[in-house]
Amino acid sequence: MPKGGSLLKAFLLVTWVGIVATASQAPAAGAEDRPEGFLFSESFEDADLANRGWYDTTRFRIVGGAAAGKGCVEYEWTDANSKVAGSAGARRSLEPTDAVYIRFYLKLSKGWGWTGRNYHPHLTHFLTTENARFVGPAATHLTLYIEPVDGRLRLAAQDIQNQNMPHGLTQGPLKGGYNGMMYDSKEALFKDDQWHCVEGYFQLNTLDLAKDRANRDGIVRGWFDGKLVIEHTDVILRSTDFPRMKFNQFLMAPYFGPGLLPHPQKLWIDELVVGTKRIGPLPAHDADPAE
Repeated sequence: MPKGGSLLKAFLLVTWVGIVATASQAPAAGAEDRPEGFLFSESFEDADLANRGWYDTTRFRIVGGAAAGKGCVEYEWTDANSKVAGSAGARRSLEPTDAVYIRFYLKLSKGWGWTGRNYHPHLTHFLTTENARFVGPAATHLTLYIEPVDGRLRLAAQDIQNQNMPHGLTQGPLKGGYNGMMYDSKEALFKDDQWHCVEGYFQLNTLDLAKDRANRDGIVRGWFDGKLVIEHTDVILRSTDFPRMKFNQFLMAPYFGPGLLPHPQKLWIDELVVGTKRIGPLPAHDADPAE
């Protein structure tokens, strides 16, 4: 049996081991506050996004007037060449998943102008394991879009790179160099210069590998200020050419095509959450929690 100083040393050793064991079992700070299906969030309180997992740029303009907190990210178009200023596009890697959900708050500048065409601006995207880490979103095996077009909320998908795959394109034929299925809200929703909550959810369809065919059971849903405005439960997003396809990347890249910018304008994004299940608006903004 240890005596004197040896007894004290033994006591301290046992105490230290107990503290370490307890600490190793404790949840990480804030983990208990994360809802089920949470992957990551970004409140844009400062411009140090690179140290929070964002990559492919370090150019962010953080300004006040946020939907919540003290900051939001600002994107600006200053002239007719349509190149975005202030902040640049940025990416986040995801744990591969069959379903993705996004929520963010979006504000358009006063007098915001649309393109006069049924496309652009692009805004946010999801990409998959079937393309590389720095792939451009315009030509992939699957790109998802969550964006406002002509005042409506649009959820969309395209798969241009599948043109020569055995099962071909899943999102319609190529037209003018692109293809896509567009799932729009019935009404124009973006009508002012206030903050609005945008939510989108996509679930990959299942595959019947024995019969070498895709099942028409993919899901696309969208909400505006807490209200369900888009719902499709019979969607095909992938074919049996890609049986292991999963979503693994988020891309935030506001963009107007050349010559489409109607006049100088800005937009702001705040309180972004990405997950695998619907999380919903911030409590103070939840217009219809029953939806």
